Amino acid sequence: MKSLIYFKAMADSTRIRLYHILLHHEMSVNEIVTLMGMGQSRISRHLKILTDCGLLSCRRDGVWAFYSAEKEGAGALVATLVESLSEGEALIQEDLTRAEAIVFERRLRRQQFFDDIAPRWEHLKVDLIGDFDLNEALMAAIRPCRMAVDLGCGTGALMTRLAERVEQVVGVDSSSNMLKEAEKRLKAMGGDFDLRLGELEHLPMGDGEVDLAVISLALHHLDNPRLALNESGRVVAEGGRLLVAEFGQHADESLRDRFGDRWLGFSEDELMGWIHDAGFAVESTRHFSPSRGPAVMICQAVKAGAGTPVSPSST
Repeated sequence: MKSLIYFKAMADSTRIRLYHILLHHEMSVNEIVTLMGMGQSRISRHLKILTDCGLLSCRRDGVWAFYSAEKEGAGALVATLVESLSEGEALIQEDLTRAEAIVFERRLRRQQFFDDIAPRWEHLKVDLIGDFDLNEALMAAIRPCRMAVDLGCGTGALMTRLAERVEQVVGVDSSSNMLKEAEKRLKAMGGDFDLRLGELEHLPMGDGEVDLAVISLALHHLDNPRLALNESGRVVAEGGRLLVAEFGQHADESLRDRFGDRWLGFSEDELMGWIHDAGFAVESTRHFSPSRGPAVMICQAVKAGAGTPVSPSST
C-alpha cells in the first residue's frame, strides 16, 4: 500500500522535524547537521529514508548535496498534513526559527562578500571570464524600449550600455557597496538612471513596471533562482522581454570561495524550464566559451500574453 510507505517514513519525530524544515528552506547537509545538533551519519540516514520514498529531493551540485521537500503529488498531501498538525508545536517552531537564522546568516555573508569586493569587481571579472565581453554579447539582443532593469547590476557597467537603447534604466542589487560603485560610474554620464537596493527574489518594483529585464551572471549566487525568475515575470510588462546570461553546469568548486557562488551553473533544460514557468516564451539560446571560466549561455525570452504559446526552444 502506497500510504503505508509514507506513514512509515514519517513515523519518527526527527524525520517529521526535518521534513517540516525542508518544506520551508532548501539546506545543505552541513546546515541541517548544525541546525539539528546531531551527527552527520544519523541525519544522513533520516534524509535517505525521506528521499527514498519521494518526500524529499536531493540536488547534487558538485560535491555538495542540498535537500528540499517535494511539494507536488503525494508530497503536497503530506505537506498539508504535517503543516496542519505541527501548528503550535513549540519544538517545530524553534526548528523553523533556527533555520531562518541560518538562511539569514547565509544571505548576510553573501552581501558582505560583495560589499567587500565591490571596488575590485571589474578587475575580478577578468579572472572569471577572461577577455570575453559579456555586455557586448548581451547588447546584441537588446531592442530599444522605454524602461529596462538590470537585476544584480553590480557596479553598473551594463547599465551604461543599456542606456544607449533604453530611455530609463533601473539597477537592482543587494550590495550597498556595489550600488555606490554604480552611482560613481553613472553620475558622470547623466541620463535617467535609478538605483535600488533589494533582493532579486523580492524585487523593489511594481507589477509590469519594465519592458526589459536583464539578469547577467547573478542567478548562480542566489538561494532560490526560480523565485528571482518568477519576480522577473511579475515586473516585466506583457509583451516585454527577459534576457538571462548564466554559466552552464560545471564542476569548478573553487568558484564557491572565490566568487561566492551558490550554484555551479545550470543545465540549459533546467534554466529554460524555469524561465518558461515564470511566464516567458524562450525565443533563443546562444552559447559562448570564454577564454577563462565556465561556458556561458544567453537566453532571450518574451513575456507571454493571452494566446501566446509558452514553450521552451533553443537555437
